[in-house]
Amino acid sequence: MIKTMPEDDVEKFLAERKTLEGKRHELIKEILRQKEAAIKAFDEKLEKLGYDGEHAPKRSHHKHDEEKKSE
Repeated sequence: MIKTMPEDDVEKFLAERKTLEGKRHELIKEILRQKEAAIKAFDEKLEKLGYDGEHAPKRSHHKHDEEKKSE
């Protein structure tokens, strides 16, 4: 019987790891593309509704803090 050398197992593991890392990076790129497309579509919908991000009133749930600062 021929036993597999530990080096073969290490090389096999490293090759599999490299393949998985490549797939992982491709999936991350795809998710980022999808996220960018979703943000763009959302921005376009907001624009159609007349939303202007630069002149929109700022909302805060810290109304008490804002009132204290103005006093």
